[in-house]
Amino acid sequence: MDSIPGVDLDQQGREVSVRRGGWVFLLMFVIAGRAAAGELTALEQLGKRLFFDANLSSPAGQSCASCHSPETGFTGPVSATNQKTAVYQGAAPSRFGNRKPPSAAYASFSPKLGYEAADETYVGGQFWDGRALNLVEQAKGPFLNPLEMNNADAAEVVRKVQAADYWPLFVQNFEAELKTADMDAAFEMIARAIAAYEASSEVNSFSSKYDAYLAGKAELTVQEKRGLDLYVGKANCAACHPNDRGADGSPPLFTDFTYDNVGAPANPRNPFYQQTASVNPEGAKYRDLGIGGVLKQPDHYGKFKVPTLRNIDKRPSPDFVKSYLHNGTFKNLKEVVHFYNSRDQLPSEFADPDVLDNVNREELGKLGLTPAEEDDVVVFLTTLSDGYWNPASAAPPGPVAGPSPSGNPLVGDRFYGAGEVARVRRFHPRPPPVASEDRPPVR
Repeated sequence: MDSIPGVDLDQQGREVSVRRGGWVFLLMFVIAGRAAAGELTALEQLGKRLFFDANLSSPAGQSCASCHSPETGFTGPVSATNQKTAVYQGAAPSRFGNRKPPSAAYASFSPKLGYEAADETYVGGQFWDGRALNLVEQAKGPFLNPLEMNNADAAEVVRKVQAADYWPLFVQNFEAELKTADMDAAFEMIARAIAAYEASSEVNSFSSKYDAYLAGKAELTVQEKRGLDLYVGKANCAACHPNDRGADGSPPLFTDFTYDNVGAPANPRNPFYQQTASVNPEGAKYRDLGIGGVLKQPDHYGKFKVPTLRNIDKRPSPDFVKSYLHNGTFKNLKEVVHFYNSRDQLPSEFADPDVLDNVNREELGKLGLTPAEEDDVVVFLTTLSDGYWNPASAAPPGPVAGPSPSGNPLVGDRFYGAGEVARVRRFHPRPPPVASEDRPPVR
């Protein structure tokens, strides 16, 4: 294993100095435990710097935020791309993955991937297909994926972080561990820091109008209330996207973290179909098998992780286009709600999905909503965008799983469990109203 060059540690594991490029950078020991801006811990600050660093790809130019921007709820930030293909180009020119970027917000609450026998479904994990068991493993993936950030190995990523101006902050967070760390261990630290930022209150603020409504700090409009009633009733959205607080008072996450085949029409504009045979040997015949492809289980072909609906409409301007479902085939919420409502009644309106088997025909596809009711549901969904209010101005709506006391995101169940927030509701009675193959895909 490669060692970590350029770090001098004394016998207690404390850094004496950091040498980089002929310059000596004295470590600043006065970094506060929480930054004034955003109240981030030192580890979360480090994770944020890593998350937004566009020099960590090969070639340079792509960061985590290139596909997961806060302005859009930590998903795709380019309106033109969302409108056309919905799939983002990697750091290497002309390389594309096969899915739209999922939201990084609230992903930290997903439990470790497991199987719920009572519901006959997998729950948790990361990415659309659950191939990463937890958030730390997820954070490693894009760095080494040739269709994303395209680094050759972990050592290449570590060397780039060593060359960054925030390397002293990295050492401050991991000084004891760096004393004996090799490149793989340092890469793990990078992933842990990113996971810590993705689990921070900056990424998961619970600050939507709906949160304010639950806290008694805002009122829904008449149309928003109608949409809420439909959401938990006739439209059956809450079956997979629960909107009620947990038994402990924790705020809703608007996902049960399960996997489902909703019959999403194939996206013919997906550039993955045109990738070279070395990337996509099936060409135009490619079918995305979802978690079933990862697990080699035909019963789960075509199933993808149920996303959170938080920030589903968050965008920087009214004319900004977002894309929806795992392949980005729909371009606005009205299209999505109409599809869920009428997929089985008006099949000629929609192209076939990649996998016709396993399509969920029990909970969606023939909801019987009128066009006006579809609009009401859409309006309610717009209340789920963060940034409406500051939860710190009032008592919090309830506990959410927090970081471990040690500050180490690998300790406890913060990223490996958090099962108490995953309330599986598929095939359960509706809640009452309130108010690929071995080749890893890019996303």
